[in-house]
Amino acid sequence: VLLLLLFLALEILRIFYGWKGNMCERSLSSCVCLFILLPCAALAVYYLLLQTFVLRLEFLLSAVLLCFYGLKFLLGLLFISTFSRWPLPPGPLLSI
Repeated sequence: VLLLLLFLALEILRIFYGWKGNMCERSLSSCVCLFILLPCAALAVYYLLLQTFVLRLEFLLSAVLLCFYGLKFLLGLLFISTFSRWPLPPGPLLSI
């Protein structure tokens, strides 16, 4: 039960920071969301493989959850690379 409560708290934090990063287009909030995704994925792997008794439905749902986590990770990296504002190099283009 303690691991489920930890999973719930991490998911709430992950969704909040992902929502904030998306709405404000901030890379830092999205990075925090991706870092919180790693312990969530570890807990999902625990529920998928490391429990002593796993139902088939629980196995299926955990596998689908891990697929969505992988997709979220790839899209999160794409989002961060898109909305990261790199400073422009100094040069003649800035003097126009």
